[in-house]
Amino acid sequence: MTTHRIALIPGDGIGQEVTPAACQVLDAVGKRHGITFGYDEFDWSCRRYVELGAMMPADGLDQIRGHDAIFLGAVGDPSVPDHVSLWGLLIPIRRGFRQYVNLRPVKVFEGVESPVRRARAGEVDLVVVRENNEGEYGEIGGRLNRGFPEELAVQESVFTRTGITRIAEYAFTLAAGRRRHVTSATKSNGIIHTMPFWDEVVAETAGRHPSVAWNSEHIDALCAKVVLDPGRFDVIVGSNLFGDILSDLTAAVAGSIGIAPAANLDPSREFPSMFEPVHGSAPDIAGRGIANPLGAIWTAAMLLDHLEHPEAADQIRSAMADVLARTPIRTPDLGGTATTVEFTRALLEFT
Repeated sequence: MTTHRIALIPGDGIGQEVTPAACQVLDAVGKRHGITFGYDEFDWSCRRYVELGAMMPADGLDQIRGHDAIFLGAVGDPSVPDHVSLWGLLIPIRRGFRQYVNLRPVKVFEGVESPVRRARAGEVDLVVVRENNEGEYGEIGGRLNRGFPEELAVQESVFTRTGITRIAEYAFTLAAGRRRHVTSATKSNGIIHTMPFWDEVVAETAGRHPSVAWNSEHIDALCAKVVLDPGRFDVIVGSNLFGDILSDLTAAVAGSIGIAPAANLDPSREFPSMFEPVHGSAPDIAGRGIANPLGAIWTAAMLLDHLEHPEAADQIRSAMADVLARTPIRTPDLGGTATTVEFTRALLEFT
């Protein structure tokens, strides 16, 4: 029997509703594979910020440093500015624990209709690899002359050879075990310093992976091609901003952002990695019990992959495919009427 300690941060909005669903599935599958989970729950959230003035305590990272993994439901609430909630919780964890890979798989499942005509089940199966620690989301910059006509804001992008190399290496290594193709997102025709640097380092990395074909696409054209022909893509690697945009775009192509998973990985395993569904806190439906738990459940499968339980992870993914292909049960975002609890119960019948 293998035991894992998980730091559980349900967070805000529907994070409170989908996190229990993910834990139910983890426990059910774990029982079949000799895996047990111990959960330490933390109340880090916008509610905590409103009450105490901080998204998490000053020693928050120390409190979760020793866990095997972190599972986060969602962060965000209209009562707290988004940049406050993001920089108060998610980014300190991602950067403090060197989670430089943001991994977002995308797949069109049988039984889920994509809004994109050429996005068909069995044909769209890609992964967005997003650089997660630097790039456009740097902290260097500031604002001057607030409130005056000459007010200005400066935001610096930070691209390092180390940062680009390690994310490109991850993408090419991942592609070598898939369909052996990498697409690099760039904008070197308009961004004169950082993007040509990105292109150069990606090209150098590609040279060390001769078995993997690759190409570079400008981000605007790439977005168009993802919509026009999503089945052509295997692994897409992008900077922090470009990867962020592409991962939400591709999730929408798959039929609903509610089914999209994500992992924030420290490939060295020196620190715990963090797993979170893409959908956010969805305050418009929070508390109604209708959130789609698939994104959180698929995220749980990614957690199992990272903890080196691939058979258990595959069982979850198979159950996801079965409930979508073999039953009419759907949450409202997929055109149905099922509640979060009802959908989770149906999925558990296939595990």
